[in-house]
Amino acid sequence: MEASDRAFLAELKTCVLAAVEKDEPVGGMRDDEPWFGDESRLELDSLDALQISMAIQKKYGVRMPDSKETRRALVSLLALAEHLRVRMSA
Repeated sequence: MEASDRAFLAELKTCVLAAVEKDEPVGGMRDDEPWFGDESRLELDSLDALQISMAIQKKYGVRMPDSKETRRALVSLLALAEHLRVRMSA
């Protein structure tokens, strides 16, 4: 992974954690770690998803409507980063 990719993931992680007002889990958060569901250490809910969507729109100018595509993008840090790369390059 290139340095620019690592920097983008770090920036995105900071943005997401600030949006949901949570600290990074003990031991760090893997890029592919799930944000929602039984396996999530962050234990995010639908309100958190809305807060992340609003923070992404404000910071990156990418609108994230309530859709299946957005739900897929909010699965993990890697999924969101890929979604944003596609949207920002279009």
